[in-house]
Amino acid sequence: MRMSQLFSQTLRETPAEAEVASHQLLLRAGFIRQLSAGVFSYLPLARRSLNKIENILREEMNAIGGQEISMPVVHPAELWKQTGRWQKIDAEMGRFKDRAGRDMVLAMTHEEVVADLVRKEVRSYRHLPKMIYHIQTKWRDDPRPRAGLIRAREFTMKDSYSLDVDWQGLDKQYQAHYQAYLRIFHRCGLPVVAVGSDTGMMGGIQAHEFMFLNPIGEDTLMVCQVCGYAANRQIATFQKKALPVEEPLTLNMVETPDCKTIESLANFLGVSQAQTAKAVFMIAAINNSDGTVSNKFIFAVVRGDMEVNETKLANALSASSLRPATEEEIRSIGAEPGYASPVGLGDNQGSLNRIIVVDDLIPLSPNLVAGANQPGYHLVHTNYGRDYSADIVQDICAAREGDGCPDCNAPLKSVRGVEVGNIFKLGTFYSSALGCTFLDKDGQEKPVIMGSYGIGVGRLLACVAESHHDDKGLCWPVSVAPFPIHIVLLAGKPKPGAENEKTAAEQAGDEIYANLCAAGLEPLYDDRMESAGIKFNDADLIGLPLRITVGERSLQQGGIELKHRTSEAREIVPAGLVVERLAREIDLLRNLAQK
Repeated sequence: MRMSQLFSQTLRETPAEAEVASHQLLLRAGFIRQLSAGVFSYLPLARRSLNKIENILREEMNAIGGQEISMPVVHPAELWKQTGRWQKIDAEMGRFKDRAGRDMVLAMTHEEVVADLVRKEVRSYRHLPKMIYHIQTKWRDDPRPRAGLIRAREFTMKDSYSLDVDWQGLDKQYQAHYQAYLRIFHRCGLPVVAVGSDTGMMGGIQAHEFMFLNPIGEDTLMVCQVCGYAANRQIATFQKKALPVEEPLTLNMVETPDCKTIESLANFLGVSQAQTAKAVFMIAAINNSDGTVSNKFIFAVVRGDMEVNETKLANALSASSLRPATEEEIRSIGAEPGYASPVGLGDNQGSLNRIIVVDDLIPLSPNLVAGANQPGYHLVHTNYGRDYSADIVQDICAAREGDGCPDCNAPLKSVRGVEVGNIFKLGTFYSSALGCTFLDKDGQEKPVIMGSYGIGVGRLLACVAESHHDDKGLCWPVSVAPFPIHIVLLAGKPKPGAENEKTAAEQAGDEIYANLCAAGLEPLYDDRMESAGIKFNDADLIGLPLRITVGERSLQQGGIELKHRTSEAREIVPAGLVVERLAREIDLLRNLAQK
């Protein structure tokens, strides 16, 4: 490709809307242009890199038995209503009506469509196992798109789906994807860690995320640097420190003026925060079997030195969403904001049905200070089981840096990360809801057991850019670089009387470009009539792995100047050996990337 013909322009200034390095550099280097918030056009350089990423995805999916298909972007809402996700997912889902007034959905993912497709194609256990995948556009109307392609509203995803007759088959395909994903990210030059994660809107029984560790990430991970434990903070567990065993003491009410926070309460009474009980009030939206949604008042209790993990709490309740309760709602059940506990609430349900959830550490924590449900008063020596009970007892606490690893008790470390891939054991959630069944060997009808596996293609490109750049620009790994070679032509001035003839440098540059193209080495040829400074700056900004400079000086020195993007070293290669040498350098880069 000649840069004089390339549909792209580099930018000297960083656009104001670009906050992170990958967004800034992809804009400045002419890879992407923003159409609206979270919606981008991919220009030729980006498209070539995306093609290379997609080819890596295809190769690795095919290697584990995948068959590529293509599924629609627009879905009839009826499929999503049958699984309950039409009701469960909020405004992030793109909804519209067709001209006949039917509800339609813009694809966020394709589990429903796969289940519908499979129920029409699979009849017998002999048709299984299978794995299908596609690379398709998705839409999620994120209220806060940010960081360029890291968090976009319209994006391309590789999503694959495993179909099995039993759980052992699902385990095998899940593990195959796990290993394939590690190979994919390694081939793209992106370091990742795999962590346990919440199943979220996807549902299912188990999930892992593949995380690119970087401060720009919105996910918080808890990792153990001793034994290797790693999990998204949404589901991370830790070794909780129980209080010393004590006999239950007599329950008493004490005056605690202006003690509406755990810190002020502990300071006033001269106790540790671990000796208090913290009340958290939420309103949960819980999906009913008939497709309706009920709002429930949630009274959650954790020890005062802990924090509630809303994902764990929502999972304990099977709630689709949570929001903080208002003071009016809190008082409606007989509790007092700032001075609340479940003690003495009786049967008062208020305007909403009440569910009491306590963390599993509470029954092991004797004689805690808790609210008295009266302004300015607390109860000392509250004990779970004697003074109150709960509807649910479960781990609902958030792990924090320094908490003990659940496996080895070493201190956990908190790090930020960007999710670039995820895998889910869906089980029978979608197949049961949509009647996706098969006949087993005994002629019994059973639901297909499914798995779902996704990688965001544009997000992966952005994360590679985030991982591979310096203060001059991008530094692409050869596996995903739009071109492996950047030819910089320094044409020089024509000799007097030969203004209409090409200079020696131009003749050499054209010849090398033609030879490289004929050898299939994909050069980007900067033949523009620009200054050397602009050309070198653009070459660094675009960031191709290898740069050769063709100019009068290099020709006088006996050949062509060769430089790696990530090195300052330069050498002169004889013009006749350039093609052979560049082919060898590309092979070396590829081999190094596979180690």
